[in-house]
Amino acid sequence: MSILGLVLAAGAGTRMGQPKALLADDHGHTWLAHSVETLRTGGIETVYVVVGAQADDVRSAAPPECQVIEATSWAEGMGASLRSGIAALSREHATAEAMLVMLVDTPGVGPDVVRRLTASVNATTLARASYDGKPGHPVLIGRAHWASARAGAQGDEGARGYLESAGVTLIECGDLGSGDDLDTPEALTRWRQADAPSGTYLG
Repeated sequence: MSILGLVLAAGAGTRMGQPKALLADDHGHTWLAHSVETLRTGGIETVYVVVGAQADDVRSAAPPECQVIEATSWAEGMGASLRSGIAALSREHATAEAMLVMLVDTPGVGPDVVRRLTASVNATTLARASYDGKPGHPVLIGRAHWASARAGAQGDEGARGYLESAGVTLIECGDLGSGDDLDTPEALTRWRQADAPSGTYLG
């Protein structure tokens, strides 16, 4: 089974004050590096990163083992990043059966979440992690859905509309990590202090 990893890291992080891909812990370990490592440790060997805002800086921060895609229309929202990623993976991997899409600002997602999502997958799979029943990330998209997910990816909602209309399967991962999407310094502080499950990456 050939599953590709796709990290969406193109946003400007306006509410956070900087691109969230470049946020780092006290040891200089960035959220981008954490996302790539999570996918690879979870069993996905080939990982792509979509960059946009401060593209050169984020590209420089990308681990050498991943490949970089630049979304020139990144300012339109997450949908533009997803479209760029799906287009590149479709061109470069004719036989891959699925991709796992991860947001760079979900540091509570760890390798165990990746393993659970990819435990059973084929080209028609459409699944996403949920946390206490609430849909979250990552999202697993079988190849049969790539074209439709790309066509339906718009604004900051990405492919949410397509996932819902196509009947995405929710896979509960609340026992493995946190799917919190952290957008502000205040949210990050609260998450560090109270919400981050024990043992997860704190940033």
